[in-house]
Amino acid sequence: MKDRVVVAMSGGVDSSVAAALLVEQGYEVVGVMLRLWAELSAGEESLNRCCSPAAVDDARRVAAHLGIPFYLRNVEETFKERVVDPFIAVYAAGETPNPCLACNRDIRFDSLLRYALGLGATYLATGHYARVRRGPDGRYQLLKGVYDRKDQSYPLHVLGQAQLAHALFPLGEYTKPQVREMARARGLPVAEKAESQELCFVADDDYRRFLRDWAPQAARPGPILDRAGRVLGEHQGLPFYTIGQRKGIGLSSPVPLYVLKLDASRNALIVGTAEELGQRELTARQVNWIAGAPPTGPIAVAARIRYKAQDVPATVTPLPDSRASASFATALRDITPGQAVVFYDGEVCLGGGIIEPS
Repeated sequence: MKDRVVVAMSGGVDSSVAAALLVEQGYEVVGVMLRLWAELSAGEESLNRCCSPAAVDDARRVAAHLGIPFYLRNVEETFKERVVDPFIAVYAAGETPNPCLACNRDIRFDSLLRYALGLGATYLATGHYARVRRGPDGRYQLLKGVYDRKDQSYPLHVLGQAQLAHALFPLGEYTKPQVREMARARGLPVAEKAESQELCFVADDDYRRFLRDWAPQAARPGPILDRAGRVLGEHQGLPFYTIGQRKGIGLSSPVPLYVLKLDASRNALIVGTAEELGQRELTARQVNWIAGAPPTGPIAVAARIRYKAQDVPATVTPLPDSRASASFATALRDITPGQAVVFYDGEVCLGGGIIEPS
């Protein structure tokens, strides 16, 4: 028997196949599902779709099918404090958050990892499409998943050496169709289960309604301005718009207008023409360098400014206080404060940080 591994199970096909592969590889596998916070829905029990009764039942059935123990661990309070509250605060500041980053950093690879180590496990495994290897210098490297359409290294850029030393990503060498087929071949009861792409803690998938309920101060109407400060109309709340948006602004204009900036200090939505959209530089805060230390000077990288964005050439310069600047050869239209910019050297994820307002 190999080392003990805790698998973060969600009741979905990816984590289920990850668990199955590890069992077949001879590990002592323990399935753990996290009970996360979610708002109450229509006066009923709080249901987070990542850990709904149906999802818990699916994970239990998979664990029984594989012959592994299964535990349900409550981290609702921690999840609310470390993921949901910052999500609300970032929107209130006029930025667009990615709660998966905080969930990976503070819930899976902090709270759950510590729990796994307390169970005597050597590793924590998840169903992410990414890879880990030891580099020539002995340090751990985070690599892209081989399946470009499903690569999930972007939301994992928050991990460091201490986390990667205990991380396993069994699906990193496979494509999603291959994973589906492996689930079918092994008779897993979730083989045909659909994926969920929405915010897990929002009861009705309507983040606008969620923010109106939980952060009414962030969803106040305000002026729509052009670059010169002229009032063109009224917006419905800054969190309901994103940089580069064209449709749904609520303005009639002889030329197309796009969202250029969310100005939280004035509660103003700044719009302009396509020629005014985009920038060639950004600054990031809370930059995590996976190797454990920043480079000594500017480096050439491929940068990704959103989860599904294409990698583009950039020059990154480390700055004091865990910050960095990135410059691009051409202007990028979708640089969005609150989202992550992640840096790559080929297939190796170097790290990344949160884009600051310009």
